[in-house]
Amino acid sequence: MITRRLALSIAFLALTQITSAIEDDQLALVGASYGKNVLAICDAKGNVLWKHDTAGPQKGHAGHHDVHLLPNGNILFHDSWTKTQEITLGKDVVWEYDSAKQNGNEGKKVDVHAFARLDNGETVIVESSVGRIIHVDQAGKLVKSVPLGEGGRKKTRLMRILDNGNYLACAENPGVVTEYDGEGNIVWEYEIGTRVYGAIRLKNGNTMICSGSGNSLVEVSPDKKIVWKIEKKVPGTDIELGWMTTLQELPNGNILAGNCHAGEDDPQIFEVTKDKKVVWVFDEWDLVGDGLACWQILSPETSKMVREKLAKLEK
Repeated sequence: MITRRLALSIAFLALTQITSAIEDDQLALVGASYGKNVLAICDAKGNVLWKHDTAGPQKGHAGHHDVHLLPNGNILFHDSWTKTQEITLGKDVVWEYDSAKQNGNEGKKVDVHAFARLDNGETVIVESSVGRIIHVDQAGKLVKSVPLGEGGRKKTRLMRILDNGNYLACAENPGVVTEYDGEGNIVWEYEIGTRVYGAIRLKNGNTMICSGSGNSLVEVSPDKKIVWKIEKKVPGTDIELGWMTTLQELPNGNILAGNCHAGEDDPQIFEVTKDKKVVWVFDEWDLVGDGLACWQILSPETSKMVREKLAKLEK
């Protein structure tokens, strides 16, 4: 019997080889929980090249919400809601920071959903509930603290650092995407009114938003007009949108969108063109289940570096 999931795979098989910006040798770094509790590196067809089982609920961790492949080949992730770690592909922990215990947070409610590593070695961590973005050095010393204001803006999800050095952060309640400068001043904000999860600044200057509970992918201009949108279902396909999470813009302008909690019949990531044609999907239910919230499609150069490191580990 051909299931809806199998039909999707068949329909996209030829298409992905023709128009997708994802090359065959590119890799995907994925972080899933809500039952699966795994970090993994896969090829473009979903074959698992590396896997690291994480603690999950045993450490009070319901879901991985951010993950980054660093230039040195290590992985920056969080193994609990408060501890951010850097691990090697050999699975050695080489750096960690616990937001529940350091730099004034002891005894406070805090949870972490986003982080980044800067070129200067500092790690940027968004401390939700406490309501601040911090920079810490390799020793965990506080270098900088940026306030996120009062109210719901303290309850964050993803944050991305923009080319101008500002921070683009999502807050579930009141459902806003906010650009902060280095002092915490709001320089741009868009209220989408949903439990918004992720947003990126596109090369054209617009902001692409994954609306979380809004089941939508929305492009907004600097003057806050909606210029492009997919909602509930991708036109011309059977792909239904679940909790929309992580985003990535590809060099050709195509958008990769995370489709979490969408169920077994829908892909967890899809690549869509600006004319709303889906040209590639990541559909690995057995590996990530319904909890793939964060991921990164690696560039061809980074993918090559990771493959070389994995080959050395196998020797």
